[in-house]
Amino acid sequence: MYGRDLAQVYDLVHKARGKDYRIEAEAVAAAARRHRPDASRLLDVACGTGGHLCHFAELFDHVEGLELSEPMAAAARAALPGTPVHPGDMRDFRLDARFSVVTCMFGSIGYMESLTELRRALVMFARHLEPGGVAVVDPWWFDETFLDGHVSADVVTVDGVTVSRVSHSARRGRVSHMDVHVVVAEPGTGAHHFVDRHDISLFSREEYEDAFRAAGFQVEYLPGQPSGRGLFVGVLT
Repeated sequence: MYGRDLAQVYDLVHKARGKDYRIEAEAVAAAARRHRPDASRLLDVACGTGGHLCHFAELFDHVEGLELSEPMAAAARAALPGTPVHPGDMRDFRLDARFSVVTCMFGSIGYMESLTELRRALVMFARHLEPGGVAVVDPWWFDETFLDGHVSADVVTVDGVTVSRVSHSARRGRVSHMDVHVVVAEPGTGAHHFVDRHDISLFSREEYEDAFRAAGFQVEYLPGQPSGRGLFVGVLT
């Protein structure tokens, strides 16, 4: 999952598909500052290649990242020299710091395999927040909103590199199984193909909200933007 091949083309594909990391980062910052206007320190959990983190760095005085995939973390460090990007799993990490805001974007929270793991991750978020701090989470699709059999396809060309990405998602119980086929073609090296497979849990909105409360948060759900899946905003009590 999220190996070197994918890390090399991840941002290229998503930006070309129209993903606006800046707009999403601004929406998250605004949601957090409704509850914590003086928020200055942010931790982005599952920060990936730093697509959101580089914009959070312009919106907060101090930012750090946490990422499980080393190739993705390496890409984030290259994009943000001097910004700490820690190796770590959201279910169990310990940083010697507290933050005003903890974020988790791009549906990454859905990689928790059970309600127990979901609650454990949110407890980790709470432990790394200052009193009254805010956790903002972009969830994966809910059990009740997931489109079984969804197919997505894109072909993009940037700086002479052409990438074809085709994904298929199917329900397996309460898990969305997604196969992502990627072909990368470059004039000097030819074309190569790889497949990434992802199993992402389909929690319900109520299960997310219960997990936030169990971790010590007051929680609200903001539907729709920025990702289409909405945002959960938890305020540590």
